[in-house]
Amino acid sequence: MIHFLLLVVCAAAIYLSCEWFVNAVEWLGRRLNVGKMAVGTILAAFGTALPESVVTLVAVTTGATEKAKDIGVGAAMGGPLALSTVAYGITGLALLLKRRRQRLAALAETGMPPSGPYDHPLGDEKDMRRLSKDQKWFLPIFFVKVVLGLVAFAFKPVLGVLFFATYAVYFWREIRGGGAGGAEEDDEELEPLKFQPRKASPATWAVAAQTLVTLVVIFLASQLFVKQLDAIGPVIGLSTTVTALLLSPIATELPEVMNAIIWVRQGKTQLALANISGSMMIQATVPSGLGLLFTTWKFDGALIWSGAVTMAAIIYLLLTMRAHRLTPGRLAVSAGFYLIFAAGLVPILA
Repeated sequence: MIHFLLLVVCAAAIYLSCEWFVNAVEWLGRRLNVGKMAVGTILAAFGTALPESVVTLVAVTTGATEKAKDIGVGAAMGGPLALSTVAYGITGLALLLKRRRQRLAALAETGMPPSGPYDHPLGDEKDMRRLSKDQKWFLPIFFVKVVLGLVAFAFKPVLGVLFFATYAVYFWREIRGGGAGGAEEDDEELEPLKFQPRKASPATWAVAAQTLVTLVVIFLASQLFVKQLDAIGPVIGLSTTVTALLLSPIATELPEVMNAIIWVRQGKTQLALANISGSMMIQATVPSGLGLLFTTWKFDGALIWSGAVTMAAIIYLLLTMRAHRLTPGRLAVSAGFYLIFAAGLVPILA
């Protein structure tokens, strides 16, 4: 019972911390003079991807056995899977619920529902082009990452450095490009900083302090959340392997999901999507680089299956974005790929 209670407490702590984190990171982006979309793809993504990256780092550098180090490899594969399926799916569901509330409110106020389709696209052609760029970066990098898990050669560890270099190029592109978003984020007034709610322009030290404090809380609460899942898994009849592959990645990607829900609630859809795609870029490069440097980076059937499902989900999203037909409903469908993964995992682990 105590594990379930701690699970709820940790989830609440992560959500509240993310609320303060997104508030701080938007002010941080303004202080650093980066584009609004870069706030999601770089600043917010760096913070929310921290729990999963630390799991990989600790596992591959301190693991006493190859089996212990394999936990880090699993985390490096589980993160992108959870983001490309569950995180996008929940974001789509949150958008659908928000639009439903808006239609009901308009109906109650005017007696008539809003004009136009209920499930209309998430932005114009420029927005779709911007979002699809991240997917086009991610897909080839992730494909190489999976292929390297299938082969063995002497200098494979050296290639880990190339993954770090790839993220550095992506980082530079986002910062230099500014990551201009859609019209919904233009000339936007930010909410007052939580640490200094009465100041129209908070002090830089307050912005930095709120960012760091919330990051620490998110990190600690995420780690405790994962430990509770590890304890609950056997109680409800799940093996350690199933818990590690199915539940732990979702737990460590919880901050991205919370951020997305908060930004959707605030009407900042492009920022919500940018945070997820930016986190995916980190997960595709930094943990992979660590895994290549410190492990054999050899995949079993479950990891190969997770890679295949992740790529299928990204191809689905990329095709939908390039056709300018990405709607909340189609985004919510992404979660179905995680169900496919779970179903396919059963015979693999049997």
